[in-house]
Amino acid sequence: MSKHLKVVLACDTFAPDINGAARFAERLAGGLARRGHEVHVIAAAFDATFGTRTEVHDGAEITVHRIRSHRIPNHKTLRWPEPWGLERKVLRLLKELKPDALHVQSHLLVGRFAIRAARKTGTRTLATNHIMPENLIKYSLLPRFLHKAAMSLVWRDAGRILSKMDSVTTPTRRAANLLEAATGLEGVLAISCGIDASRFANSTPTKHSEPRFLFLGRLDDEKRIHVLLQAVACLTDFPEVQVELVGDGGERANLQRLAHELGISDRVHFLGHISDKDLPAAYERCTAFVMPSIAELQSIATMEAMASGRPVIGANAMALPHLVHDGDNGYLFRPDDYLDLAAKLRLVLEADEAELERMSQNSLHLIQAHDIQRTLDIFEDLYQGFTNADQTTQDNDPSYQLPIGRLNQGLIDRIAEVKAEAIELRRKAEEFSFEAKEKFGQASQEVREQIEEIKESVKEQAKKLRKRLEP
Repeated sequence: MSKHLKVVLACDTFAPDINGAARFAERLAGGLARRGHEVHVIAAAFDATFGTRTEVHDGAEITVHRIRSHRIPNHKTLRWPEPWGLERKVLRLLKELKPDALHVQSHLLVGRFAIRAARKTGTRTLATNHIMPENLIKYSLLPRFLHKAAMSLVWRDAGRILSKMDSVTTPTRRAANLLEAATGLEGVLAISCGIDASRFANSTPTKHSEPRFLFLGRLDDEKRIHVLLQAVACLTDFPEVQVELVGDGGERANLQRLAHELGISDRVHFLGHISDKDLPAAYERCTAFVMPSIAELQSIATMEAMASGRPVIGANAMALPHLVHDGDNGYLFRPDDYLDLAAKLRLVLEADEAELERMSQNSLHLIQAHDIQRTLDIFEDLYQGFTNADQTTQDNDPSYQLPIGRLNQGLIDRIAEVKAEAIELRRKAEEFSFEAKEKFGQASQEVREQIEEIKESVKEQAKKLRKRLEP
């Protein structure tokens, strides 16, 4: 256990935003807070109110410093924090808090001004890159012929800023290689965003008696959700197939129109944003999770589906092959090729129960390498200035990429045992969450102590569960 730390996270996007960077920052903040560290988040206000307040994120109380912001006209959810005086505000905050580290989640705006302030105070600085300029350029209002030059400038700017950080991380080795090649940086650490797999543990087997494919994420262009709709429309001999799209974004109206044109609008369900409480059920009721995106630096949603024991189907692009092991826990398809995606969907729909169970077991096996507790351990070390060559998550071990086929009976038995324990852990955590809502309102020290005892019990069981997974 590291010493008590004080950490400031500077985020260009943070909850209630729904995207990979926001969700990682939220769960990182929550995980650190539950370990007893003091966490402060600097992020854009999501409405007309701004200032410092206590917010609950990922089940933990976090101090959030909300910056006055404005909605970006050509984007449905993102907001633009006011830059005027931002460096001065962050500088004042850093001088007051004297944190062990400043951890920026992008170098674009909030992170940029926070880095400038940190240099004046000598604060240790880390950056995690979640950005691909290709994902942002569409919303820049620049004419298309300038896009390539603009992306080159953004990468060059990223290299100039990130080269001055004490540590630079990104979620996968492939994303680290891309960042190093595009910016000239060296020594970028590959650290999985991590996941608490027990939150998604369930006893429902994968089945296609009521076939349902799920996508969860932003409904934006680079996610290529139209490819999924086109693929489903090709499955004319499976008219019962349903599609659930969880999330929102600028392409929603276009996708609704496309579903109507394809004649499948009655089978495509736009669920919008759902709560963390309802999230596990969305994965649990699907037959397979589909991520058609061409620009994923990791994909937390795909990891959550794996933790739910579901087959995953993804585009053979960017970091998705790191999670989707073709033929093992799902299938890869050629990016933007809806016919190839349809063929892979068909493989799932025609698989027998034994094959579906095999892919489910392989998903559960692979997700163990993305344990968020290991991610938190590494960042605790980095915040204290400890660096070594072993600071990476288990998904970067060469054995992670080896073909699986069918797991041996010993591993199958261990996965079943771990799943049962995780289901029990999830049940107790949900009970704690309900009791906390009831009891915290009383604000009595006695009740708080009782809840802390419950939390410690859950944490101890989680610790035992992690040890069982160690080789």
